[in-house]
Amino acid sequence: MSVDPNAATQGFPGPGRARPGPHPARYLVPALVAAAVALALGVYGKVHDPAGTAFNLAGFSSTGAVKSWLATAAMFFALVQLVSAAMLYGRLPGPAWSGRLHRWSGRAAFLIAVPVAVHCLYALGYQTYETRVMWHSLLGCFFFGAFSAKMLLLRSERLPGWLLPVVGGLVFAVLTIIWLTSALWFFRTFGVTT
Repeated sequence: MSVDPNAATQGFPGPGRARPGPHPARYLVPALVAAAVALALGVYGKVHDPAGTAFNLAGFSSTGAVKSWLATAAMFFALVQLVSAAMLYGRLPGPAWSGRLHRWSGRAAFLIAVPVAVHCLYALGYQTYETRVMWHSLLGCFFFGAFSAKMLLLRSERLPGWLLPVVGGLVFAVLTIIWLTSALWFFRTFGVTT
């Protein structure tokens, strides 16, 4: 009986075989967390008795102006996220520090968006009296769920190359629609005020 010393051993991948990617069920946890976050926010917003106001900042004429400017700042940092992501993926030329720019602009966008969401949920709740408001409420809850999934996926190893850009693009698109149905609507209705 002769043994071929160059034959691949069973149980070990040969030099030509790629390691299999993670099992698709691995993405179930981020998806379930996203659904749970979105659902919890929506349920809280629906069953909570709206307080009418949650905060106001000195120098602003109304809470609507505060929310609109904070949402606009979050949208600005989200645009920085989009451009820096394009740099990271080689779609645009960028500096060596584009990774840090991407991380810190994402943190800034999230931290600025949180007080806006808290005000929306606590002061106004989940409302559906008008199409614009219904989409804003629905997508506001969805945004924080999708953002949670993105954060969980960032820590996963061996992601397919397309997954993170798709989830990040979804988060950006949803935030854009939220901004269009809130801050832009406010500025068009009441003027660009502080």
